[in-house]
Formats: sequence, C-alpha cells, structure tokens
Amino acid sequence: MRGLLVVFAISALMIIPIGHAFSQEMGLATFQEIAQVIVDKSISQNVTASITLQSTSIQEIKIPAELEERIREDGRISSITVTNQDQCILGVHNESCIMINVKRDPADKNFLQIQNTTLRVAEQFIDEINQVFDTDAELHSTFIHTDDQSRIALDTSGVISGKGTVSAVYTMPMEDTSSMYEKTAAILIPKVIRDSGGFYEVARDLSTQENAKMTFSIIPTEDKSLLQLRLSVDYPQTAASVDKISPLEFLKTGELKRSEYFSVGFYPLNSLLQVVVLSPKETNVSDVRGGIVPTQLVGDERIPTDVTKPGWVFDPEQGIRIQGKYIFGDTTSVKSDRLGFSLGGSQLEAPKTTENAFDESIIIVIIIAVVAIAAAAFYLKGYRK
Repeated sequence: MRGLLVVFAISALMIIPIGHAFSQEMGLATFQEIAQVIVDKSISQNVTASITLQSTSIQEIKIPAELEERIREDGRISSITVTNQDQCILGVHNESCIMINVKRDPADKNFLQIQNTTLRVAEQFIDEINQVFDTDAELHSTFIHTDDQSRIALDTSGVISGKGTVSAVYTMPMEDTSSMYEKTAAILIPKVIRDSGGFYEVARDLSTQENAKMTFSIIPTEDKSLLQLRLSVDYPQTAASVDKISPLEFLKTGELKRSEYFSVGFYPLNSLLQVVVLSPKETNVSDVRGGIVPTQLVGDERIPTDVTKPGWVFDPEQGIRIQGKYIFGDTTSVKSDRLGFSLGGSQLEAPKTTENAFDESIIIVIIIAVVAIAAAAFYLKGYRK
C-alpha cells in the first residue's frame, strides 16, 4: 500500500478541498515545507537537520516550463541535482556539482557506450541548466553507479544516485552554502513565498552553520516534476549522547513558524516536522511534549483522526527505528519548550481513537499528504521503513 501511495502522492499533489465535519475546510496545497531531524545512533553517529521546500508547481518553484517539460518527456533522466555537498561523486573534491542522472540503457555493454549515451542525453540540457542557475559548470566525468556507495556519501535515495544510474557530472568552483542558498532561493522561490517566512526563514538562517550544505533536485514523474530545495546541516558524532530529542535545537531556532503563504486557507498537512531515530538496540518514546494526536490505523499507515489538533504522530513509537511527525493542526507555530520527547522510560499510552471517526475521502487525503511529505523528506536522505 505504501509504495503505491508514494508514487501517487508525488505524481498527483494538488490542491484538494474536502467537505467534512471539521470546523473548517481542509486543503492540500502543492507547496510544502518539511523540517527533518535524523538522529543516527546506529551507523554514522551523526545528527542531521534539514529543511526541504518542495512543489510540483513551476509557479512556486520557478524553472522554465519548456525545460521542465523536456526533462520530463525525455524519459531517460531520473533526476537533475545541483549541490555543494562534499564529494558529490568519488574523485570530486572542493567543487560544487551539477549531476544529470540518466537511467542506464541495458543495450550499452561497455563503458564507452554507456558514457556516450549518457553524455548525449546530458548535453541537451546542461547549457540551459547553467543559464537558469547562473553557473558555468563544465564536464568533469561520467560516473556509473554500480553500487550504493555514492548514495551513502551523498545521503540520497537510489532514485537520485543509486545503482542503475549513470551520472554526467559537471563541476564548478565551490560556493559557500549561505550565498549559494540565498542566490538559488532568489532564482527559484517567488518573492511572495520568501516574504512569508516560515521554514524558508529557518533554512536561510541555518545556511550559515559550519556544516551546512544545499541541494536542489528536479525529479521527473509521468505528469509533472517534483522540485525540491533542501538545506541540511550535519552535526558529526553527536547522536550517541542524544537521549532527549529537542528538534529545534538542531534547527537553531527557538520557535518553528508555518509559512504565511498558507494563511489564506486551512492546510494543516503542508507544514510538517519529522524526527527519525535510528538505534542499534530497541528503544521507545516517552515524556512527550506537545501532546499526541489521536490516530487510527489504515492499512499500514497511522492516520490522525483530527488534523485540527496539534501534536505528535509516532509510527512506530518503539523499536530500532522510531519516526515522529509533528502536525501543527490549526496553530501557526510551536516553541521549543512545547516540542520534544525522550528515548527510553515508560512507554506511551496512545490516546483512544474511535473507529470510523471520519469518512473515507478524508482518510485518503490525509494518507496522500502524510505519505507525500514523508516520501519527500526521505527522498534526499535515503532512509526507508
């Protein structure tokens, strides 16, 4: 069920007004803001905090319509990524990258054939991409992803840089993250969204941190492209000591505010905070600040039964992988003293739920929203349930 919903959610995000018993009409907008904190106690021992701004509308993340259409209709491109991540592929050092990631053609039997096919595809787009981003990236190499090592290095999912993908890699001088994010956001994000504050403002401030990095991706699907601007910060070797999760500490803000872009309606699922804990041994959530939203299980998704209520949805709440999503409900902000939880201690007693608490159409919309946001947040990180 989850796989089908993820595909549908990414390819079919749209404004969906729903008539229902809630006190106001709920909608799902194309523009989404996602804050994410990953506490990896299992492998890297790092904490990674990120802000992702995404849309399937080229009016909200502005790339030329003809370019988006040509990328999508080409059929061979899995994604295009602009990043200043360290070592975008093996062999690139202290340079920013534009990666045009092409699906490997099974008919190509040797490196020269693979390289020629990949470059034929990439060369159709690189000049216009340079023009859009005001860059002058030049061909560095063609990289065949025979395993997932570059995905791990880049913290990306296989769709962007995993096995079965060939990257035409173009490089340019390394740019500091703060100026690169400011410049890229000015190109891509309309002024009305930039002036609306919200998660964009947190990302802009976070871009000045020492280990901040920026990635923008175009991920084509059948009908439209998913456009994502992501700002992330790594806190190396800090996860082991984290037993009390205070997400805003890693996002370097005392208060997380929703974008005023959503103030014209009720879009409770378009701003989301997600926390993931990866643990080498079984653990559980306890001492939750901010409250827990009543849920019901639909398929394998735990769905809030009232999206007007702010609070946490944990799914799962115990094990070696814990995931929590904070939903703002009908509020517009949350402060750090109202947001967080501990690991270990007494297990949660989840709020009681009522079966058939709301109709099937609302369940479907909430599943689409929650899965779409979760999928998007993980798209560039690679962690999957």
